Amino acid sequence: MTEKTELRLISWNVNGFRAVLKKDFLDSVKALDPDILMLQETKLQEDQRTEEMTPFPPYNDFWAYSTVKKGYSGTVAYSKPVPEKVITEFGRPEYDGEGRIIQMDYDRFTLFNIYFPNGQMSDERLQYKLDFYDWFLDYAQGLRDEGKSLIITGDFNTAHNEIDLKNPKPNSKRSGFLRIERDVLDRMTDMGYVDTFRHFHPDTVKYSWWSYRFNARKNNAGWRIDYFFVTGDLIENGVVREAFIDNEIFGSDHCPVGLVIEI
Repeated sequence: MTEKTELRLISWNVNGFRAVLKKDFLDSVKALDPDILMLQETKLQEDQRTEEMTPFPPYNDFWAYSTVKKGYSGTVAYSKPVPEKVITEFGRPEYDGEGRIIQMDYDRFTLFNIYFPNGQMSDERLQYKLDFYDWFLDYAQGLRDEGKSLIITGDFNTAHNEIDLKNPKPNSKRSGFLRIERDVLDRMTDMGYVDTFRHFHPDTVKYSWWSYRFNARKNNAGWRIDYFFVTGDLIENGVVREAFIDNEIFGSDHCPVGLVIEI
């Protein structure tokens, strides 16, 4: 009988890597103790990486940068297990240029670290966000059709249901809680993806993002917009053991979210 290995996956929108490094980031990572750590909104160019960011033992690091705008977007993943393949460019310049997505293929699953677009700036950016969702779900379905099990994490920039934000009614006409955006997450669940936090904690009110304004975090007036979605087989086969949100970690306007799997 093959011995199983437990892996702890952490996703965190750090809202600027250089900024979070000044706020006990390395101590936070030690406390989180991830086997795979995925960060969004790094706001870095390649020449801005420092020794504190990489090398980052005992991890292997994989980066995606915004090439269309400095100090914007960007993702990075740190992984103790070495992926079989890593993809950061998908043949779609309009998305690749913002450094929003890292795909890591492992033996038993494919993992995505994604910083989904924010649609609040303009109608054009809202459409960009919706188009990104559509493209990604089509791309992911192609992998599922090949028999791959998927774990999709990151900042989705959308709260799914009223339980997922403090003030749903006043925000119902604001990007991030528009019906057209929420419909995408409905579509994901209809396609067989499972919101892991809600699977384990169906009635728990817990948030992952708070505005810097109005003492929102102090008053816990937040939104749950950071997720781990998985294909249903990983739930059915007992691979996914737990999902959590760590509100005790500071340093960003987001807090880390996590997933424990056993493979």
